[in-house]
Amino acid sequence: MKIVIAEKVAANAVQLLKDEADWTVLTHDQLPGGLEAALADADALIVRSAVDVNAQVMRAARKLRVIGRAGVGVDNIDLEAATKAGIAVMNTPGANAVAVAEHTFALMLALARHLCRADYTTRAGKWEKKSLQGTELRGKTLGIVGLGRIGMEVARRASAFDMKVIAHDPFVSATLAREKGIQLAELDQVFASADYLTLHVGLTPQTDGMINEKSVAQMKKGVRIINCARGELLDEAAVAAALTSKQIGGIALDVFTEEPPKHSPLLALENVIATPHIAGSTNEAQDAVGVQIASQVREYLKRGVIQNAVNMPSIDHQQYTQMQPYIALAEKLGAFLANIVPASGSIQEISIRYTGRIAEWNTELIRNAAIQGVLNQRVAERANVVNAAAIAQERGIQVHEGKKADAASGSAADVITVLLKTTSDERSVRGGILRGSSLRLLGVDAIDIEVPLGGNLIYLRNRDVPGVIGKVGTLLGRHGVNIGNFALGRSCEKDGAEAISVVQVDSPAPEEVLQEIARLPEVHEVRGFRL
Repeated sequence: MKIVIAEKVAANAVQLLKDEADWTVLTHDQLPGGLEAALADADALIVRSAVDVNAQVMRAARKLRVIGRAGVGVDNIDLEAATKAGIAVMNTPGANAVAVAEHTFALMLALARHLCRADYTTRAGKWEKKSLQGTELRGKTLGIVGLGRIGMEVARRASAFDMKVIAHDPFVSATLAREKGIQLAELDQVFASADYLTLHVGLTPQTDGMINEKSVAQMKKGVRIINCARGELLDEAAVAAALTSKQIGGIALDVFTEEPPKHSPLLALENVIATPHIAGSTNEAQDAVGVQIASQVREYLKRGVIQNAVNMPSIDHQQYTQMQPYIALAEKLGAFLANIVPASGSIQEISIRYTGRIAEWNTELIRNAAIQGVLNQRVAERANVVNAAAIAQERGIQVHEGKKADAASGSAADVITVLLKTTSDERSVRGGILRGSSLRLLGVDAIDIEVPLGGNLIYLRNRDVPGVIGKVGTLLGRHGVNIGNFALGRSCEKDGAEAISVVQVDSPAPEEVLQEIARLPEVHEVRGFRL
């Protein structure tokens, strides 16, 4: 493995990767030929915020599997290009949660006690004790918008200051909030109740400009606002007007729409405290984000564990261990299906159905693996669990999922069924995991058949009449192709009954052998392929 660390991170983060045997780790000061040259044969790239990881950089990185961002924002990474290239992008949310929460309180206290003006005037030789009389945080209502890791850390510290905490986050349960001493409320109620309002949400179409003329009008006169999240959460013109009218009593900002903030109307106002995006910048936090992203990249490269990914679903090691056999099964089923459907038709639809306990899981990775299995037999782009759905969408292929939690009948309780519809045909296959790890084909269309999913396979559809197995076996033997397993499934129809055979062979069957089998009058179609 080769890992390129394009910006400075903690020494122990670098060492964590260097400790892996046979791994090559290049740091930012070891790239004499430049980043693109170093990435030509790299498996992973780790950056912070300065390096622009654009589509051109990714085109130069043919082997790149993962990009790790030591921090939260990924504005410097082209996510669309990464997803198309099948590159997982990970960040480190929460690694700097304590640092940001402490900075939030530093700003809150600075607003409450006029600390910046007190420092400035005292240094100027003034002694303005009366005009600098402040207020206590004790007994005040703190409104928190966003109860992620940072928001929760802020709430924890607010309780130590004897503040009442009211918060809005639609993805936090009322039970958890009660356990933490937090009152959950609608956003309007948080705005109306807060003496201090702190923002800890990401930038989305719903949060862009959420602090605006209308929302400010709902707030208490003199409310104080702290923003250590994203500058775009504020409508700066509306906030400036509210500060001037004293509707907002003060605001403390660590982030701005434009950074550095060259044209912000807020910087000219007295009741504004500004810091240069340093909330997460502590020695401890920088070490933590470096070590965390190095650990995540290592786990992905070694075990396929996907943590804190921003362009694919994230799972922890335990979830991955449980899900991994079904990810592999789905890919094999998709590949098998793509090989038995005539190549003359273009793909229109891929459907995946889950039966059993897997129907209760987040199946996005399993779904993507099934799509990957199909596409890698049919299209030029190399699909993986990161980009499979995006490639399908680009090509106008419809993808559907269906779930049924009831236990399936047959030999496997958890069954995945993949259906492929083309302009010329429609086929489905189903499979399961037997004895803990064996990937098994359990059926094709309406015909039950059980065979291991792997190795060199010959697939046959034939009339259900005597002698077919013997003739196929004789032909294979004559050409020195050894049979490892011969599985047969029969249709329930009586008239014109059809059978399916899947033959595992030790070596690929030559094309001339497949052609001889195809000429047998009982055989409708034959395919040879390797899974």
